[in-house]
Amino acid sequence: MQETLNYINENKQRFVDELFELLRIPSISADPAYKDDVLKCADVVAEYLKNAGADKVEVCQTKGYPIVFGEKMLNENLPTVLVYGHYDVQPADPLELWKKPPFEPYIEKTELHPEGAIFARGSADDKGQFFMHLKAFEAMMKTNTLPCNVKFILEGEEEVGSVSLGDFVNENKEKLSCDCILISDTHIYSNEQPTVTTGLRGLSYVEVEVEGPNRDLHSGLYGGAVPNPIHVLSRMIANLIDEDGHITIDGFYDNVETVSDSDRAEMNKLKDNPEEFKKSIGLNGVEGEKGYTTLERTSIRPTLDCNGIWGGYTGEGAKTVIPSKAFAKISMRLVPYQTPEEITEKFTKYFEKIAPENVKVKVTPHHGGMPYVLPTDTKEFLAAKQAMEAAFGKEVLPYRGGGSIPITAMFEQVLGAKSVLMGFGLDSDAIHSPNEHYGLFNFYKGIESIPLFFENYSK
Repeated sequence: MQETLNYINENKQRFVDELFELLRIPSISADPAYKDDVLKCADVVAEYLKNAGADKVEVCQTKGYPIVFGEKMLNENLPTVLVYGHYDVQPADPLELWKKPPFEPYIEKTELHPEGAIFARGSADDKGQFFMHLKAFEAMMKTNTLPCNVKFILEGEEEVGSVSLGDFVNENKEKLSCDCILISDTHIYSNEQPTVTTGLRGLSYVEVEVEGPNRDLHSGLYGGAVPNPIHVLSRMIANLIDEDGHITIDGFYDNVETVSDSDRAEMNKLKDNPEEFKKSIGLNGVEGEKGYTTLERTSIRPTLDCNGIWGGYTGEGAKTVIPSKAFAKISMRLVPYQTPEEITEKFTKYFEKIAPENVKVKVTPHHGGMPYVLPTDTKEFLAAKQAMEAAFGKEVLPYRGGGSIPITAMFEQVLGAKSVLMGFGLDSDAIHSPNEHYGLFNFYKGIESIPLFFENYSK
């Protein structure tokens, strides 16, 4: 293993230079204007995979953007690790808030990253993180230390819901057969307190519509005599959560996992600093479900948030109307053992129930996903924990993330394998926001940890 670590150390600058090439490609899957760039990025990723030593590298066509596949099968009796990542990125808007152009990567030192951070769209989510796996694999191949079989599946549609991935996995079960799945698309708690993500919340996402009069009305002629859909919708949304932060939907908590006191105590070993938390997002205070810490509210408890609301006139100047309709988008983060189907149905029934009789309401379900948990007594978790402890030289704790990666539940259902969420970013990396960045320290620690995971898991 020391030979592998020596190789990594000797090639650090080249690894960054090659990552920069990948970051310069604006592979924005949400915008058709960037289609050629997404396709180019898939080809570049495939070339890096070949150069690292993978066999049977393919750019597999789907109904959407291609999936890059490659493998190195040493012996069918050895365990097989499937590495997942995505090469597509979020749109860079608003461009005016970036210090420098989002697809011209550069390194700058920050308070959290005194060794420097790579600034560019996709640096942390997920090009910088999946590229760690390619370079770790290269290091093991060049030093002849790869201890098990490895397969790679790198998609180009994660940022638009992985629309083609499910079909691809179902149609290629044998090709993708494995013993565990390794994913670096999450973050650690901090560089001082590294963590392995052991859980993710699920998701139910809906759009709601409230309809009042059959057309926009003059607010002078009709104001005070008819329901205003914006007012009605605002009251309805406000009534979805009570003063204790409790979601009021009938039966919403019926299937919520009860986390043991011992697990809650273990979780709260993480150094939760309320003042630092508030400062990092510019708030004077926090709120949430009564009886739970901030860490628990953002991980083991379900939530409901209005993500956007609109209706009526929002252009320049004034237009005095009572709008015919008002709309909102609402997301609910779910925990084991809630399902998106169950929660979407309960939300719909409750929203219809609390609507006044003088308006019509409509709920349109969008996408959803199942929650996921990796038990801390599994060989997958222990292999990751020990690998990161060796690389960081610190105790590594389990950590449940608040976000959602629906593919983890799908992988387990179709391939019968657990996913190890061994991410190395920080929650301050501004993913999906202007000035996204990824610390050099984190990038290198990831490349060092991955061969150790392979070694531990093989044992």
